[in-house]
Amino acid sequence: MSFMQALRTRWSNADSLVCVGLDPEPAKFPARFANDADAVFAFCRDIVDATAPYVCAFKPQIAHFAALGAEDALARLIAHIHAAHAGIPVILDSKRGDIGSTAQHYAAEAFDRYRADAVTANPYLGRDSVQPFLDRADRGVVVLCRTSNPGAGDLQDLVVDGRPLYQHVAHKVAHEWNGHGNCSLVVGATWPAQLKEVRAIVGSEVPFLVPGVGAQGGDVEAVVTNAKTADGTGLIVSSSRAVLYASNGDDFAQAAANAARELRDQINRYR
Repeated sequence: MSFMQALRTRWSNADSLVCVGLDPEPAKFPARFANDADAVFAFCRDIVDATAPYVCAFKPQIAHFAALGAEDALARLIAHIHAAHAGIPVILDSKRGDIGSTAQHYAAEAFDRYRADAVTANPYLGRDSVQPFLDRADRGVVVLCRTSNPGAGDLQDLVVDGRPLYQHVAHKVAHEWNGHGNCSLVVGATWPAQLKEVRAIVGSEVPFLVPGVGAQGGDVEAVVTNAKTADGTGLIVSSSRAVLYASNGDDFAQAAANAARELRDQINRYR
């Protein structure tokens, strides 16, 4: 099953547009993991198992694992998701973008080494920098468009030929790069007006990965109202810290499940 097929199936079967971001920070783990040499894997596994009924995808952030020397834990975590929660797609958040053989190796890293179903990619080196990802028709390519961070506008809002650069990115991805129907876009929850603009540019066939709800303050109603497709889907609404660290006690997994369920229900009220 391709990434897009798996995503659409989860939207329907789980009645959820929620994506849980897996950004491990051991300093925030409950005390029970203090002496666990495999704490990164164990914590993330418990979060995954608790929240799986309420999500359409999981999104591990590669830097959070690599900085800890926990690449093996990342590989085992993705394998666990595929084995224990078959059908839930995994988006590897790595924001890769490079040229030539390096781009090919980044694609192999995401899809062959880690077995991710999709990967985030940076478009600013041009099409050849993401072509090895695009060529994997069964995998998803989630291209940065209008990101959620405060400095996003430094470059993404620059006016080129009469419109902001992020709008050029949206149009190019949707109408030139999406030959296999495997592209989606990152558009941050903190910019609801831009969500509406980008949806108008790309139509209903390109899903949005929407970070920025929860800890970053994005408004759920504004996100859904401005960016959902006509059938009430089209979104992968990502929350990380608000779910992962909903509690630092022994009830951390249940607290994470509650947070994921509450976000799913909140989103569904506006669909």
